Amino acid sequence: MGTVLLLATEASAEGGFGLNFDILETNLINLSIVIGLLFYFGRGFLTTVLSERRSAIEEAIKEAETRQKDAAAKLAEQQQKLTQAQAEAERIRAAAEENAKGAKEAILAQAAQDVERMKATAGQELEAEREKAIAQLRSTVVSLALTKVESQLKTSMNDSAQNQLIDRSIALLGG
Repeated sequence: MGTVLLLATEASAEGGFGLNFDILETNLINLSIVIGLLFYFGRGFLTTVLSERRSAIEEAIKEAETRQKDAAAKLAEQQQKLTQAQAEAERIRAAAEENAKGAKEAILAQAAQDVERMKATAGQELEAEREKAIAQLRSTVVSLALTKVESQLKTSMNDSAQNQLIDRSIALLGG
């Protein structure tokens, strides 16, 4: 860069743009030697550095590809597990519906049996109440009949009729 400035300075001092071809003044030999040495010695260093950098980049790319493949495999595995879990959930739901249907039918059957049992019990209770009412009516009728017979016997029965009734009853009994 310094050479270009030197050339430009010389040109502006003369009143225009020009090139300075004085080899010693422009240090062209020194620059050529320095550039040659840098090229000769720096090429191996630069090649090594670039080669190492390239290897590091290739390694990073391989690692990224490996991680990508692992991630894809894990994703496929998890999707398969998800599909299995969904199938299992569907199976459990279907089994639960079947169980609910069976439980419903069992409850309805039990309810029908309970209704029949209640009807039978109610019929038995009704029959028992009817029998009780009939027995009570009989008892009342017998009681009323006895009361009426007693009152009739007291009014219409005299000593001779009473003796005759007693004798007839004894005869009927076998004595």
